[in-house]
Amino acid sequence: MLNPNLKTFLCVADCGSFNRAAEKLFLSPPSVMKQINALEKHLELKLLERTSQGIRLTAAGQVLYRRTRLLEEEAAKALSEARQESERAETTFCIGSSLLNPCKPFMDLWYRVNQRFPGYKLHIVPFEDDHQGILSEISALGKKFDFLVGVCNSRQWLDRCNFYQLGTYQHCCAVARDHPLARRERLTMEDLYGQTLMMVKKGDSNVVDRIREEVSRHPQIKIEDTPQFYDMEVFNRCARTGNVMVTLECWRDVHPALVTLPVAWDHPIPYGLLYAKEPPTDILEFLEAVGQLEPSAGAAGRITAGDENFFEIRRKV
Repeated sequence: MLNPNLKTFLCVADCGSFNRAAEKLFLSPPSVMKQINALEKHLELKLLERTSQGIRLTAAGQVLYRRTRLLEEEAAKALSEARQESERAETTFCIGSSLLNPCKPFMDLWYRVNQRFPGYKLHIVPFEDDHQGILSEISALGKKFDFLVGVCNSRQWLDRCNFYQLGTYQHCCAVARDHPLARRERLTMEDLYGQTLMMVKKGDSNVVDRIREEVSRHPQIKIEDTPQFYDMEVFNRCARTGNVMVTLECWRDVHPALVTLPVAWDHPIPYGLLYAKEPPTDILEFLEAVGQLEPSAGAAGRITAGDENFFEIRRKV
């Protein structure tokens, strides 16, 4: 990792002779002398004194020799650690985890198939649920993460990743704990009359668009658009304003001030594993192992943006 001329300088200093250094380096003596001259010229320092008995380090040469030896040792340590880290990275699955996209579904699968991956370790990588930055996180699959776990019916997400469906979650509604509807066991459309219903904008998920179409047939319900992707601020707004929010059953514990209620509709949405567009072999081997589990494990298959059946999948686990 050191400059070749520095390495030649160390060898000459150790050998005490240009000829002996040339033999050790498998170079000609003139080539060795040329490298030393180039180094001295570059540093603008006199490093060696030529004597009849050989060469001797100058005061500047002694300092450079001592410090360069230390650098050489540190460089060797750095290279060794880098190689070890590279080996670990090759046998590590990095799993993203956030409040809205926790890694537990992956962990449940991992401990059912991990015997097929001896030596592999898991590394949990936390990330923030931020509606402005989530697409960057999805794009980091294959770099920052090997897998993310989440609900996926977004065309924008599927433009950036592959998706392996594990099952579905049902859409629900969330209200503040002191809301008049909070004590209901199940909501109907009529229960939402006079309410403002928060839901994501139209156009990215046709599952959510179908909910919007159904709600739109009831003009007594006002719709408020949220950002395209939920983050904690959307939940905070629901709690703060007293509005009703379209949510998912898996998010019932995300915000302690909200109550999640089932609704008399049927709008399930797929959830599963997100992974890179061009995954390495071990990622595909993991998905193959998941696919060989019993149906109760929830393996439903690989979904991509080009799958014509993706937006019609209804399989529950």
